[in-house]
Amino acid sequence: MAKELLLKYGCNPNQKPSRIFMQEDGELPIQVLNGRPGYINFLDAFNSWQLVKELKEATGLPAAASFKHVSPAGAAVAVPMSDTLKKIYFVDDLELSPIATAYARARGADRMSSYGDWVALSEVCDKETATLLAREVSDGIIAPGYTEEALAILKTKRKGSYNVVQIDPAYQPAPVEHKDVFGVTFEQGRNEVKINEELLGNLVTRNKELPAEAKRDLLISLIALKYTQSNSVCYAKDGQAIGIGAGQQSRIHCTRLAGNKADVWYLRQHPKVLGLQFREGIRRPDRDNTIDVYISEEYMDVLAEGVWQNFFAVKPEPLTQEEKKAWLATLSGVSLGSDAFFPFGDNIERARKSGVQYIAEPGGSIRDDNVIETCDKYHMAMAFTGLRLFHH
Repeated sequence: MAKELLLKYGCNPNQKPSRIFMQEDGELPIQVLNGRPGYINFLDAFNSWQLVKELKEATGLPAAASFKHVSPAGAAVAVPMSDTLKKIYFVDDLELSPIATAYARARGADRMSSYGDWVALSEVCDKETATLLAREVSDGIIAPGYTEEALAILKTKRKGSYNVVQIDPAYQPAPVEHKDVFGVTFEQGRNEVKINEELLGNLVTRNKELPAEAKRDLLISLIALKYTQSNSVCYAKDGQAIGIGAGQQSRIHCTRLAGNKADVWYLRQHPKVLGLQFREGIRRPDRDNTIDVYISEEYMDVLAEGVWQNFFAVKPEPLTQEEKKAWLATLSGVSLGSDAFFPFGDNIERARKSGVQYIAEPGGSIRDDNVIETCDKYHMAMAFTGLRLFHH
């Protein structure tokens, strides 16, 4: 390992010179095993590694994340998948280990956003995960280790230039961190707060029931939010994030954005979507885009223009608004985390439309009573964590 690593450039090609280095004594906690990761790659790598490390510690399960532009597109733990999920994640033809399952879930949450992602694994990357990665569009990966088979597979990706980073899992950063903005150095204590079930003990709603699965999913949402650009909201279900809204100035916009992603995740499981017959040779990214168009209102325009023949072997029947509304009404058991308090009950109203029944947020708004009252109206259970999770 070295004390510094020179990079091609910073966030943009005009930003030179660029490097990562240790300010204090010691060496970098990473080794580049393949490729040449860039500035943004390493921002994604270090943030995503912290996320999966903490997910593993909080749940005891192998964890994975799919990162884009310093926020997770998805995060998940290794919970077995249904045949339906395997199909919509395009992994029904693969043998999946626990860590491969976690990554398939993380990428499957929002496959469009995960296109060209940075991958983080809490476990050693095995052959099954590398095989899955080999056929997806991705920029790189960080993990505590790689089996020989996995590394050989990954080194063939992107004509041999795929970025493979190994991190020392025992590395502990300094308790104080620094960052420069406009020539001014900022300093703060690292956000080393541990997110665990103790944070979910203050249930402020009439409904005081939090099933074990809901607690797990709330922890996933809160840990994901700890490494998501604020403002941020995360919907989670079945051991994975299903919709993340990041970097919005208004919290209701976060809730809507994340809720819309959760709706798309669930609509992809509709029988009509599962029955779509694509033409031979249509790539997975094109299928993802086409499915999103099919689910959206734009599909009627596609039908009118006859473009459907470019993608489908058989002309699909439209998925009507009534069918979508009826299908979404069956979504339930969703958990929702917020990185800061909800200022109005409108966030709860929107969350309810995407099957949310369990909520964790810091509390502390002057309108907490209204937010609690809205939750009580829909028999939701909400915990006030007292913990803000802004990340910038």
